[in-house]
Amino acid sequence: MADQEAGHATMISNILGASAPQQCQYNYPYTNVREFVDFCQKLTRFGESGVYGFLGHLDSREAATLLLQSITTEARQQMIFRQFEGLFPMPVWFEVGVPQSWAWSLISPYIASCPANQTRLAWQNFPALWVLNQPNPERINGTSGFNETISAGMNTMNATVPNSDSCLNATGVGTNCGPAITHNRTIPLSYPGRQVFFEWETPGKAVGPNNSYITSSQAGAPKYVVWATQLNVTYSALVLNGSNSTAGWTLQPNVSTYQGDPAINGTMFVAITDDNPFLTPFNFSLINPHVVAGPALYQSG
Repeated sequence: MADQEAGHATMISNILGASAPQQCQYNYPYTNVREFVDFCQKLTRFGESGVYGFLGHLDSREAATLLLQSITTEARQQMIFRQFEGLFPMPVWFEVGVPQSWAWSLISPYIASCPANQTRLAWQNFPALWVLNQPNPERINGTSGFNETISAGMNTMNATVPNSDSCLNATGVGTNCGPAITHNRTIPLSYPGRQVFFEWETPGKAVGPNNSYITSSQAGAPKYVVWATQLNVTYSALVLNGSNSTAGWTLQPNVSTYQGDPAINGTMFVAITDDNPFLTPFNFSLINPHVVAGPALYQSG
């Protein structure tokens, strides 16, 4: 996979020529193999979706074709990381595309430094979003944990759970989550109607390479949670925690892409918004002026 990524970077550098960015330094937060696999599974999810979000808007069809040929390889990587993690490898019918600012907001906190002459990116950095009860793939009952992530945004799992609750070496039917071609879970990682808790930062935090970017938002008061998955842009009402305007909860919606295909599945995206505009997969970037905080990756399945 690393060799594949090196090839993709070479191709993009050849497309951009003299204006191609130089390699930056990254700090990743995982501390063990299971967290590494979960981090990579989530990293490949938004790396892939971030490209799908802009491919159809490129003026250069030639460049779009080359990028498509690279991102289909990353799609295979994401599926394989799910298998390494013991997750069902093919949970959705369609892969969601997200705005470039969403992908940038998710990766920028892990970029420690870049060369001094690096071109500055124009994409917006949104305030970070935590899913406090993020489903934990390391648990037999993934919904039973709370505050078991190692960072906001990606909400990578903390793999340190009691042995009695860990699914890694579990032997019961539908409980094991060791690396495999496929697993079915007796207890799903999430379900419609589940109460999901959030906390988020306020704008103005320095992030990204050399802390040279500042998070921002043009949105008003937080009112909704947007769920971006497959072909769907779905909203649910946000309930604030009393007078705290940076914490709240919502209920996981019960929606389908088509009959028999739960829309909220796999590794997907959520964000806090001030409005619920109707959007399609093609014009989804119009959500950006309404984003209060996020996005975050939600491990719905």
